[in-house]
Amino acid sequence: MPNIYKFETDVLIIGSGPAGSAVSALLSTYGIKNVVVTRYNWLADGPRAHITNQRTMEIFRDLGIEEEIKEKATPQELMGNNVFCTSLAGEELGRLYSWGNHPNRMADFTLASPTKICDIPQDLTEPILVGVGARRGSKYQFDTEYLSLEQNAQGVTVLVRDRLSDEEFKIRCKYLIGADGGNSKVAEDIGLPFAGEMGVAGSMNIFCRMDLSKYVAHRPSVLYWVLQPGSDVGGIGMGVIRMVRPWNEWLILWGYDINEDAPEVSDKMARDITHKLVGDESIPIEILSTSTWTVNHCFATKIYKDRVFCVGDAIHRHPPSNGLGSNTSIQDAFNLSWKLSMVLKGHANPTLLDTYQDERAPIAKQIVERANKSIKEFGPIFESLGLLNTTDPEQMKANMARRKEVTHEAEVQREALRKSILFKSFEFNCHGVEMNQRYYSNAIVSDGTPEPEYKRDKELYFQATSWPGARLPHVWLGDNGYKISTLDLAGKGKFTLFTGIGGEKWIEGVSVIAKELRIEINAIQIGPDRDYTDLYGEWADAREINDSGCLVVRPDFHVAFRTQSVTDSPESDLRNVFNQILGE
Repeated sequence: MPNIYKFETDVLIIGSGPAGSAVSALLSTYGIKNVVVTRYNWLADGPRAHITNQRTMEIFRDLGIEEEIKEKATPQELMGNNVFCTSLAGEELGRLYSWGNHPNRMADFTLASPTKICDIPQDLTEPILVGVGARRGSKYQFDTEYLSLEQNAQGVTVLVRDRLSDEEFKIRCKYLIGADGGNSKVAEDIGLPFAGEMGVAGSMNIFCRMDLSKYVAHRPSVLYWVLQPGSDVGGIGMGVIRMVRPWNEWLILWGYDINEDAPEVSDKMARDITHKLVGDESIPIEILSTSTWTVNHCFATKIYKDRVFCVGDAIHRHPPSNGLGSNTSIQDAFNLSWKLSMVLKGHANPTLLDTYQDERAPIAKQIVERANKSIKEFGPIFESLGLLNTTDPEQMKANMARRKEVTHEAEVQREALRKSILFKSFEFNCHGVEMNQRYYSNAIVSDGTPEPEYKRDKELYFQATSWPGARLPHVWLGDNGYKISTLDLAGKGKFTLFTGIGGEKWIEGVSVIAKELRIEINAIQIGPDRDYTDLYGEWADAREINDSGCLVVRPDFHVAFRTQSVTDSPESDLRNVFNQILGE
């Protein structure tokens, strides 16, 4: 390494994608010096990730950028018809209410969170995150390529190269974050172990402009699935038309044989594929960009080493099914950033950072397996249409047409198609996968009760609970007659204690603890003539404790401690709780 040190910082972040830009925005919000370096000259150059679930919107709300995100996003009500068809202009095979838009599911989503799911392309999300980070103190170095690292007990030395001047120089940091994507060199350099397989299938993106209003405005959706036997690319011939901006910017997803070299996608090839899927060759198309990529089924079993932590696609590599990519990446950042802040400010022992492994590595495995499972769940649709028992395109078309006949076999086929489309709710209404994240680690103090069993399918349905390790339930409270969410009273980089009438000793105790530990802990008392009222009477059920009990909630909204009633020694009990969480 050259001996030129350009600067030092508390946290150096490699990569400016959703994970890296979220870490930088959160750390700067918490008052931690950080620098982001990226080898590129700007942020995302295309729409890439887009589905933004409620858990991620809650993080944006905590950062104060929810409204800015919503202004640029496509709202939930325009996301809701997953359409299966032979082309946009051709026959529709069926639809699926998606992303909580079925009236029965809308209630689940509405009750779960103060936020709403939306669709915002990555190239619009990243500038918002980088903007808030920069305004709050983050520094960004574009055209700067990460080369290598060395670490010791005091920090990490990183060698980078200025891609404009070709100068190599070193940066010294206390902690390094590898947010450098699915081919992470940081993860490779620290030897993270991975399970699974890279490159299990090939895909291409065609980003284009075309006005499809007449084919889609009456059935608004994010995704249109086109099953087109006889197409010369993509196996049985299924492509995806993804809405980027309604209704004139689109991303076409098409497959290629992973056992062959990735194709060079010319503008002519891109237009031909797009016209086939639309089913209308008269539509003018402006090709904006094309790219190829591989479908992966791979996750890190260890996600950090010493002072180097990896986040986002660096540790979970999977297809875009279920829309879990950028969401999980930003949620990794939310988990890690408050812990880094506490450690760097001297409020917590570095052992707190070990809990990042305990809490987020299981999520990495879960979402990689769920996303890949969703791809396989297209199989019953193909089977019901008779697309799997022949390679002859004409026979495929004949098999599809048989469902229209007046026969018992056709009725069975129609029912199989109906059920197989409904089964795709495990991809497009997977509320539980998005929201049911429960942690087990030393940063959670058990109350001795078993984890609550799920009353409904835990992938499809979110189940709120105040069980330690789960996310704080959202309930609307009263603030002088106005509504405020329980989540709005927590977060912001601080711990929060919730109690009710009879819990005064908890408030007194936590005040003492806050002074001892030199941290800010919000204390909230809910009840008549207290800080907030149980406006709809829902908090009494959601809290799952008595009035005099308490919940201690971490900065990332997860319940760290719960007790049913006031104890004989509230101050001592809270001291033990915070000593365990912060490793003091």
